[in-house]
Amino acid sequence: MNTTSGIKTILLTAIAPIVWGSTYIVTTEVLPPHSPLMASLVRALPAGILLVLFARTLPTGNWWWRLPILGSFNIGFFFYCLFFAATELPGGMAALVMSFQPMLVMTMSWFLLSTRITPLQWIAGGIGVIGIGLLVLNQTAALSIQGLLVACLGTLSMASGVVLTKKWGRPQSMSTLGFTGWQLLFGGMFLLPTTLWIEGIPEQITPLNYLGYGYLSVVGAMLAYFLWFRGIEQLPTVTVSFLGFLSSVSACLLGYVILDQALTWGQLLGASAIFLSIVLAIPRSSSATYSTTPSFSLKRN
Repeated sequence: MNTTSGIKTILLTAIAPIVWGSTYIVTTEVLPPHSPLMASLVRALPAGILLVLFARTLPTGNWWWRLPILGSFNIGFFFYCLFFAATELPGGMAALVMSFQPMLVMTMSWFLLSTRITPLQWIAGGIGVIGIGLLVLNQTAALSIQGLLVACLGTLSMASGVVLTKKWGRPQSMSTLGFTGWQLLFGGMFLLPTTLWIEGIPEQITPLNYLGYGYLSVVGAMLAYFLWFRGIEQLPTVTVSFLGFLSSVSACLLGYVILDQALTWGQLLGASAIFLSIVLAIPRSSSATYSTTPSFSLKRN
């Protein structure tokens, strides 16, 4: 992959977490209240069904068990953990816990993919965590051990999904759209019984609610996950995981622009730290990732 093509792929992949950053505003301002799991279900299941019908490709062989695993890790189980942790933990603590995902991805990529990880990438991970802390932590309150545990499970789930998606690739006979659709379908099927049991169906759904659900499904799921899985296929897993930081930056900026929320100098510093961490984590060249490694890099034998 040449430099121009690589930058283009990074920018396209970055659209996914930027779009996901808008989920908070859509959920709180447009959708029925107190129904985050329903929002996750409607975001995933209809999009999955439509993409599967459009792609018209069935899984074969091992993919009948691989795709449900990927769909649960990347979407179903992760969504549940994300919303549970957000309701149990104060401020942006859930986002802070999940900001350790690149660290997990680096560790798992080294172990499962034999990826070479440089000290600069570990430093970038630390800078990113600090940046998220400055960006989202705005209050102190008693921490829920249960909430922390679920946030950690969600972080592990998403990291596992990224690495396994890279390790397994996608079926040769299946397009990226079909690959995305089947993961959304299985992720939605995971969420369906949980959502109906915990939340049920909203008593009243307005035209504005339908518009919000449509946005989450078409833009937040179909478009965003297509670009995300495309990025995982073409970029190093470490690079993709750092791009996930952009969802918190997007959420804060949209809150400032649309909801007139305060934006402090500390948050701006945090956003700057996040951008710095992303730049530092990107390999300087393809050879830095796949063939040539400095003597001080971490390498699995």
